[in-house]
Amino acid sequence: MEIIQTSIPGVLVFKPKIYPDNRGYFMESCSELKLKKHIGEVCFVQDNQSFSTFGVLRGLHYQRPPFAQGKLVRVVWGTVMNVAVDIRQGSPTFAQHVSTILTGDCHYQLWIPKGFAHGFVVLSTSALLLYKCDQLYAPACEAGLIWNDPVLGINWSLSENQLIISEKDRGHPLLRTINDFYYDEFL
Repeated sequence: MEIIQTSIPGVLVFKPKIYPDNRGYFMESCSELKLKKHIGEVCFVQDNQSFSTFGVLRGLHYQRPPFAQGKLVRVVWGTVMNVAVDIRQGSPTFAQHVSTILTGDCHYQLWIPKGFAHGFVVLSTSALLLYKCDQLYAPACEAGLIWNDPVLGINWSLSENQLIISEKDRGHPLLRTINDFYYDEFL
Protein backbone atom coordinates (compact mmCIF):
# COMPACT_ATOMS: atom_id res chain seq x y z
CA MET A 1 0.00 0.00 0.00
CA GLU A 2 1.39 3.38 -0.99
CA ILE A 3 0.79 6.34 1.33
CA ILE A 4 0.50 9.78 -0.25
CA GLN A 5 0.88 12.87 1.96
CA THR A 6 -1.45 15.68 0.92
CA SER A 7 -0.74 19.40 1.25
CA ILE A 8 -2.01 19.27 4.85
CA PRO A 9 0.06 17.11 7.22
CA GLY A 10 -1.97 14.22 8.60
CA VAL A 11 -4.49 14.11 5.76
CA LEU A 12 -3.38 11.05 3.80
CA VAL A 13 -4.33 9.16 0.67
CA PHE A 14 -3.96 5.38 0.87
CA LYS A 15 -3.33 3.76 -2.51
CA PRO A 16 -3.85 -0.01 -2.21
CA LYS A 17 -2.02 -2.54 -4.33
CA ILE A 18 -4.45 -4.19 -6.76
CA TYR A 19 -3.90 -7.81 -7.81
CA PRO A 20 -5.87 -8.29 -11.04
CA ASP A 21 -6.32 -11.57 -12.89
CA ASN A 22 -8.78 -13.08 -15.37
CA ARG A 23 -11.42 -13.46 -12.58
CA GLY A 24 -11.31 -9.81 -11.44
CA TYR A 25 -9.04 -8.45 -8.74
CA PHE A 26 -8.07 -8.68 -5.08
CA MET A 27 -6.98 -5.85 -2.81
CA GLU A 28 -6.37 -5.29 0.87
CA SER A 29 -8.63 -2.36 1.79
CA CYS A 30 -7.64 -1.97 5.43
CA SER A 31 -4.68 -3.12 7.50
CA GLU A 32 -4.37 -2.28 11.19
CA LEU A 33 -0.59 -2.62 10.99
CA LYS A 34 -0.26 -0.17 8.07
CA LEU A 35 -2.72 2.29 9.57
CA LYS A 36 -0.87 2.21 12.88
CA LYS A 37 2.41 2.92 11.11
CA HIS A 38 1.06 6.00 9.33
CA ILE A 39 -1.69 7.47 11.54
CA GLY A 40 -1.04 5.91 14.95
CA GLU A 41 -3.39 3.93 17.12
CA VAL A 42 -6.84 3.80 15.61
CA CYS A 43 -9.80 1.60 16.40
CA PHE A 44 -12.69 1.82 13.98
CA VAL A 45 -16.01 1.49 15.79
CA GLN A 46 -18.52 2.38 13.09
CA ASP A 47 -18.83 1.93 9.32
CA ASN A 48 -21.08 4.28 7.36
CA GLN A 49 -22.40 4.04 3.81
CA SER A 50 -23.78 6.86 1.68
CA PHE A 51 -25.50 6.50 -1.68
CA SER A 52 -26.02 9.72 -3.62
CA THR A 53 -26.82 10.89 -7.13
CA PHE A 54 -25.11 13.44 -9.37
CA GLY A 55 -24.71 16.87 -7.80
CA VAL A 56 -25.46 15.84 -4.21
CA LEU A 57 -23.20 17.79 -1.88
CA ARG A 58 -23.02 16.59 1.71
CA GLY A 59 -21.09 18.56 4.28
CA LEU A 60 -19.06 20.04 5.60
CA HIS A 61 -19.60 17.80 8.66
CA TYR A 62 -17.70 16.99 11.84
CA GLN A 63 -18.34 15.97 15.44
CA ARG A 64 -17.28 18.12 18.39
CA PRO A 65 -15.23 16.68 21.27
CA PRO A 66 -15.44 14.43 23.15
CA PHE A 67 -16.89 12.51 20.18
CA ALA A 68 -14.66 13.92 17.43
CA GLN A 69 -14.17 11.45 14.59
CA GLY A 70 -11.35 10.46 12.31
CA LYS A 71 -12.62 8.95 9.03
CA LEU A 72 -11.19 6.62 6.42
CA VAL A 73 -13.22 7.30 3.27
CA ARG A 74 -13.47 5.30 0.04
CA VAL A 75 -15.75 5.11 -2.97
CA VAL A 76 -17.03 1.70 -4.08
CA TRP A 77 -18.53 2.95 -7.34
CA GLY A 78 -18.84 6.30 -9.01
CA THR A 79 -16.76 9.45 -8.74
CA VAL A 80 -16.76 11.67 -5.67
CA MET A 81 -14.79 14.78 -4.80
CA ASN A 82 -13.97 14.70 -1.09
CA VAL A 83 -12.92 17.78 0.84
CA ALA A 84 -11.20 17.94 4.25
CA VAL A 85 -11.01 21.37 5.92
CA ASP A 86 -8.64 22.08 8.82
CA ILE A 87 -10.77 23.66 11.57
CA ARG A 88 -8.15 23.46 14.33
CA GLN A 89 -7.67 27.00 15.73
CA GLY A 90 -3.97 27.89 15.76
CA SER A 91 -3.01 25.27 13.16
CA PRO A 92 -0.47 26.36 10.52
CA THR A 93 -2.99 25.06 7.95
CA PHE A 94 -6.14 26.46 9.63
CA ALA A 95 -8.90 27.15 7.05
CA GLN A 96 -6.98 25.30 4.35
CA HIS A 97 -8.52 22.33 2.60
CA VAL A 98 -7.56 19.26 0.66
CA SER A 99 -9.69 18.19 -2.27
CA THR A 100 -9.34 14.62 -3.53
CA ILE A 101 -11.18 12.74 -6.25
CA LEU A 102 -11.99 9.18 -5.21
CA THR A 103 -13.46 6.69 -7.66
CA GLY A 104 -14.63 3.12 -7.57
CA ASP A 105 -11.99 2.31 -10.18
CA CYS A 106 -8.91 3.76 -8.44
CA HIS A 107 -9.74 2.33 -4.96
CA TYR A 108 -7.85 5.12 -3.16
CA GLN A 109 -8.88 5.98 0.39
CA LEU A 110 -8.69 9.32 2.18
CA TRP A 111 -7.79 9.59 5.86
CA ILE A 112 -9.43 12.63 7.48
CA PRO A 113 -8.16 13.13 11.05
CA LYS A 114 -10.04 14.59 13.99
CA GLY A 115 -10.16 18.37 13.83
CA PHE A 116 -11.25 18.45 10.19
CA ALA A 117 -14.63 19.03 8.59
CA HIS A 118 -15.51 16.65 5.75
CA GLY A 119 -17.74 17.10 2.76
CA PHE A 120 -18.20 15.60 -0.66
CA VAL A 121 -19.95 16.10 -3.97
CA VAL A 122 -20.95 13.37 -6.43
CA LEU A 123 -19.55 13.94 -9.93
CA SER A 124 -20.89 10.76 -11.56
CA THR A 125 -24.48 9.65 -12.21
CA SER A 126 -24.48 8.06 -8.76
CA ALA A 127 -21.92 6.96 -6.20
CA LEU A 128 -21.54 4.72 -3.18
CA LEU A 129 -19.21 6.06 -0.50
CA LEU A 130 -18.09 4.09 2.56
CA TYR A 131 -16.26 5.41 5.57
CA LYS A 132 -14.87 3.95 8.73
CA CYS A 133 -15.08 6.10 11.86
CA ASP A 134 -12.93 5.88 14.98
CA GLN A 135 -15.73 7.26 17.17
CA LEU A 136 -19.44 6.51 17.36
CA TYR A 137 -22.00 8.96 16.01
CA ALA A 138 -23.15 11.29 18.78
CA PRO A 139 -26.12 13.47 17.75
CA ALA A 140 -25.42 16.03 20.51
CA CYS A 141 -21.91 16.57 19.11
CA GLU A 142 -22.91 16.76 15.45
CA ALA A 143 -21.76 20.00 13.80
CA GLY A 144 -21.02 21.52 10.44
CA LEU A 145 -19.39 24.29 8.48
CA ILE A 146 -21.14 26.01 5.57
CA TRP A 147 -20.09 24.49 2.25
CA ASN A 148 -19.57 27.81 0.46
CA ASP A 149 -17.74 29.85 3.10
CA PRO A 150 -15.77 32.38 1.00
CA VAL A 151 -12.77 32.12 3.36
CA LEU A 152 -12.32 28.49 2.27
CA GLY A 153 -12.49 29.09 -1.47
CA ILE A 154 -13.51 25.50 -2.25
CA ASN A 155 -14.09 24.77 -5.93
CA TRP A 156 -16.77 22.06 -5.81
CA SER A 157 -16.31 21.33 -9.57
CA LEU A 158 -20.01 22.01 -10.31
CA SER A 159 -22.01 25.20 -10.61
CA GLU A 160 -24.25 26.08 -7.69
CA ASN A 161 -27.39 25.40 -9.73
CA GLN A 162 -26.19 21.80 -10.27
CA LEU A 163 -25.78 21.16 -6.53
CA ILE A 164 -28.34 19.34 -4.41
CA ILE A 165 -27.84 20.40 -0.80
CA SER A 166 -30.04 19.67 2.21
CA GLU A 167 -31.55 22.55 4.15
CA LYS A 168 -29.57 21.38 7.16
CA ASP A 169 -26.28 21.69 5.26
CA ARG A 170 -27.31 25.09 3.88
CA GLY A 171 -27.74 26.30 7.46
CA HIS A 172 -24.28 25.54 8.85
CA PRO A 173 -22.23 28.48 10.21
CA LEU A 174 -19.17 30.21 8.77
CA LEU A 175 -15.71 29.07 9.87
CA ARG A 176 -15.08 32.29 11.84
CA THR A 177 -17.78 31.24 14.34
CA ILE A 178 -16.36 27.76 14.98
CA ASN A 179 -13.94 27.11 17.84
CA ASP A 180 -14.40 23.43 18.63
CA PHE A 181 -10.78 22.36 18.08
CA TYR A 182 -7.43 23.84 19.07
CA TYR A 183 -4.24 22.81 17.33
CA ASP A 184 -2.24 22.36 20.53
CA GLU A 185 -4.61 19.55 21.53
CA PHE A 186 -3.24 17.54 18.59
CA LEU A 187 0.49 17.93 19.32
